[in-house]
Amino acid sequence: MSGDRPSPLVIERILRDREGIWQQIVAERDLNALTGRMLTSSAIALACYGAVLGFFHSPLMALTSALKLPLLFLVTLAICLPTLYLFNLVFGARLSVRQSLALVMVAITVTSMLAVAFAPISLFFLITANDYGFFKLLNVAILTLSALVGLRFLTSGMQVLNDHGLLAPEAANAKVGEQAAAQAPVQAVPAAAQAPVQAVPAAVAVGATPAAAPATGQSAEPVAVPAGAAVAESTPNGAVTTAPAPAQVPTQVPTQWAGQPAGASFPPGMLPPGYVAQRPWDGRTARPGEPAQRPASMTLLYIWILLFGFVGTQLAWTLRPFFGDPGQDFAFFRSIDGNFYAEILRTIANL
Repeated sequence: MSGDRPSPLVIERILRDREGIWQQIVAERDLNALTGRMLTSSAIALACYGAVLGFFHSPLMALTSALKLPLLFLVTLAICLPTLYLFNLVFGARLSVRQSLALVMVAITVTSMLAVAFAPISLFFLITANDYGFFKLLNVAILTLSALVGLRFLTSGMQVLNDHGLLAPEAANAKVGEQAAAQAPVQAVPAAAQAPVQAVPAAVAVGATPAAAPATGQSAEPVAVPAGAAVAESTPNGAVTTAPAPAQVPTQVPTQWAGQPAGASFPPGMLPPGYVAQRPWDGRTARPGEPAQRPASMTLLYIWILLFGFVGTQLAWTLRPFFGDPGQDFAFFRSIDGNFYAEILRTIANL
């Protein structure tokens, strides 16, 4: 499905082409239309699921829950989005407001669509097990599971933005600089190749005579003598003289590299296979062999998710009832007393 084609089934594209969604958010391409479609789809899905919740009490409660459940998510988003945007700005991220909104709307869209997918299960237990406490805990569990999956999409999207350098620009620039430096040609000459040597017969060492050569007729083993060192030479009359060895670069340097078979040699100025140039640590990126450090924006994202959850649950308690206790009359709002978590624990104890 094309990312630019308007479609009410935006959830299908999110699930099938999530990489395309992240790339669209990174490029800030057509974000207004994408966010509008996600907002519409989420509101419809949450309204349908809210109607299922309120139908436990009465059709009128179903109608009010269909209005209040989308309002719950949108007001929570309006309260928490400025915090997420400012968190990113404080720590150097380059996210725009539209990118932040689109990322959070992806999470809300996945949450709402997954919740409405559970609606038939909720209706089934509403018909077959008409117990208020059980029905309330069942739907709280469904909404919690759906929210966790949606927030997982949020963290995945933020990770993609981090890989593109929108959360930690300095680390991204350092990484690009390292890649550019790694592509530059590097020449390394082994230390042994920096001192040219000359192979001379062992028989002409200082103090040796031709008679010291093997009698078998085989040539003497060559030995390596540094350039500029005195080399003994035999004259026809048997005298031994010394002369400086000429500075001559050998055609082969018998230097054995790690991981190469014995006898492998490389001409000076050429890199052996598998050679990796070592560069000093710049202090900004992870040391070689160490895992990359998580940017501060990603750490604050998890803190923001906890904040989003606390704000959402408290707002849900303020906007209740969503289910409607069958032992009480219809009311659009209840008095604010207690809190959401105490009510859940009390409900579990009463089962």
